[in-house]
Amino acid sequence: MKNTIEPTGDRLLIEPIAVEEKIGGIWIPENAKEKPAEGIVRAVGKGKPCASMAGGFLPMHAKVGDRVLVSKYGGTEIKIDGVLCKLIQNDDILAIIR
Repeated sequence: MKNTIEPTGDRLLIEPIAVEEKIGGIWIPENAKEKPAEGIVRAVGKGKPCASMAGGFLPMHAKVGDRVLVSKYGGTEIKIDGVLCKLIQNDDILAIIR
């Protein structure tokens, strides 16, 4: 990506992994496909401020490059350099795929 996006707070920038869908030899139209629930973390915010940590931040669940499962309908979709990405909160990460 050419543009640099730095998420704020406890947000992450996720690039969804496109999965080709074909059921029984029939191609599914774009508007009928489910939203991808898997993606790659492209940018991570600092975390949520924590008063008990003397000016520190709560740690984030994932780091840049991690492959994650996210809530299908959470977050905000944005287009960066022609790529549709999702800006989500740390709590929208369901699992990290290792």
